[in-house]
Amino acid sequence: MTDSGSVEQPRRPAFGEYATPEEQSRRSGRPLVPPPVVPASPTAEPVAPPAAPAAATGERPAHPVDRMASIALLAYGLWNVITSIITFMNPSSLMTTMLQAVGISGTFSNYGQARVWGMVAGVVLIVGWIATAAWSVLRLRRGKLTWWLPVAGGVVFVTLSAICMMVPFFTDPAVMSYLSGQMQK
Repeated sequence: MTDSGSVEQPRRPAFGEYATPEEQSRRSGRPLVPPPVVPASPTAEPVAPPAAPAAATGERPAHPVDRMASIALLAYGLWNVITSIITFMNPSSLMTTMLQAVGISGTFSNYGQARVWGMVAGVVLIVGWIATAAWSVLRLRRGKLTWWLPVAGGVVFVTLSAICMMVPFFTDPAVMSYLSGQMQK
């Protein structure tokens, strides 16, 4: 009893219809007959597959301007790290300059702590530059835009080293007396 308006059901696959020839022969108990091998002519040389384009392998060449900008920024960052470390190792001139810039007439006397924090700030800069350079090289090899990475690394690690140098500055007796005098006004 079928309707004249009923929709015909799609044909369902028979048993083993989607099986590979190996599976079919194994289940039926027959030995698998290998397909005939066509021998190649002895004069034919093997043809090497064409080199895959850089886009197909997931890597693409970096833009030359991005590469030059990234290398220039990393070089400038290295020069900045070296000069900053030299400055941080001589805290007397740095802290005296900072006192004069703020307008404090006292003299800086917290040299021991400034020397320790100067070393910490130097290590922060060195580690930051190495991490930024390594990440930049990795991104350049992958063909990704990289010029922004030395800029961001410079901002982050210079800020961290500046915070390290602010610790001995704000704990100096001359700065503390200046700040307490400003609070009383």
